[in-house]
Amino acid sequence: MQVTETLSQGLKREYNIVLSAADLSQRLDSQLADLKDKIRLNGFRPGKVPVAHLKKVYGKSIMADVMQEAINEANKQILDEKGLRLAQEPKVELPNDQATIDAALQARGDLSYKVALEVLPKFEVGSFDDLALERPVAEATEADVEAALDRLAADRKTYAPKPEGAKAEAGDKVTVDFVGKINGEEFEGGVGKDIEVVLGADTFIPGFEQQLLGATAGEKRTIEATFPENYANRKLAGRTSVMDVDVKAVAAPEPFAIDDEFAKSLNFDSLDKLKEALKSNISAEYARASREKLKRRLLDELDKRYSFELPEGLVSQEFDSIWRQVEAEQQASGRTFADENTTEEAARADYRRIAERRVRLGLLLAEVGAKADIKVSDEELTNALIARARSFPGQEKQVWEFYRKNPQAMAELRAPIYEEKVVDYVLSQAKVTDKPVSREELLRPDDEEGPAAPSSAG
Repeated sequence: MQVTETLSQGLKREYNIVLSAADLSQRLDSQLADLKDKIRLNGFRPGKVPVAHLKKVYGKSIMADVMQEAINEANKQILDEKGLRLAQEPKVELPNDQATIDAALQARGDLSYKVALEVLPKFEVGSFDDLALERPVAEATEADVEAALDRLAADRKTYAPKPEGAKAEAGDKVTVDFVGKINGEEFEGGVGKDIEVVLGADTFIPGFEQQLLGATAGEKRTIEATFPENYANRKLAGRTSVMDVDVKAVAAPEPFAIDDEFAKSLNFDSLDKLKEALKSNISAEYARASREKLKRRLLDELDKRYSFELPEGLVSQEFDSIWRQVEAEQQASGRTFADENTTEEAARADYRRIAERRVRLGLLLAEVGAKADIKVSDEELTNALIARARSFPGQEKQVWEFYRKNPQAMAELRAPIYEEKVVDYVLSQAKVTDKPVSREELLRPDDEEGPAAPSSAG
């Protein structure tokens, strides 16, 4: 094998490789010798088929496999000898001349091809003992538990019709029909029949419930309300709707006792036991939020701390994945970049930076995990697979089989487990101090880009 390096620029390498006809012929003869003892052909006793005959019948097809195996071995040898690690699969360019290919397939000529590689960057991880982070924490309070109890009770409240002419008050349930219009045109989802609205529950768009206060059964009202900027239907986000509302009924909540009997209706022995369970659930929710906030701050710090060249192929792959999601969301919502007060060019630049961050953090976490010899155990992976299968009731067996037969799917299942273990490892070295915050601050979502892409960190 002859190897000539033709490009060494950043993380990109290109080589011209020549595999000699003699080597290819020797490999082919070895394959045919193995085949001789296994194949059965009419007119020949087992194991007595002449190699020359096998070469005539099967030589070209077997040589195709021989060439692919030789190319793979040559590429691996280059990586091993030069101490390189691939970022993506090599790009092999075979000769365009069919005569040259045919000659190589018949072992009459050398095989000369080009291979382009993009390798992973080399960088020093160092230690994390100088990394200082604050972990926001909040305690589950009695007020939190009472609020959770009220929400449970609200789902089980009963309502009684108010006397004729009685006005709707906060806490009442109002039954309405409505037709919503934007710029005089009805919009999809803007028509409702026999819709029950609990005033003060804040389940409708801002302003809708407030404008029903004081309404009476049989009354007609015109309500103007604006959809939030983050509304799920992006076609409606930020837009103002005028709704013609028919108030059909007004009902007041009946007395409802939050006591032991209420707890027993929820399969708890007593109200105290119900409160304990609620407090435990709230504490677990706060712990998860605290963990995510801390992880986000860690990744932000790591992103600032490390700077190294990124494989263009990985960045482009990550960007393409993000951009496909952006286009799909725009197609589903009907919104444009102008609706978001930006341009496609600016959006592409922003998402490009997000892709670079994900790749950078993914490579960093992978390197940290490799240095620390962090592994995902079979038990951890099996537990994750069981949890995934259980999330598809009635299809558990199919899900299980799909993952077991699909290495890529298993890798995607392993990646977030690996990432969390690496994050734990880094946090164990950093100086982490708890900072008490309010419930609202703890649960407030982060607007900026979050953790590394799992595909890069496994």
